[in-house]
Amino acid sequence: MDVSKRMFFKRGILEGVRSIFRSFHQGIDEARNREHLAKFFQSYESSYPLTLGYPDDILLETAKRAGIKTEGREKTSIMRELFEKTGAL
Repeated sequence: MDVSKRMFFKRGILEGVRSIFRSFHQGIDEARNREHLAKFFQSYESSYPLTLGYPDDILLETAKRAGIKTEGREKTSIMRELFEKTGAL
């Protein structure tokens, strides 16, 4: 039996399993972050420090640069979409 083929097969399977576990854990982390973000923006009271500390003109300008529509929307809704869109999870 060719040892190099055996090692290739062994390493290939190990790398595949590692990749699967890495992806699985990344998915779990992303789901947790989304859940925390949803809880944070669930009410105005929970996100109050962020919305208070972020001036309206800067928020609107940042949102427009990110391609987020701001007309007729609440500040928390804009901030949530900005966080989701920019990957600030």
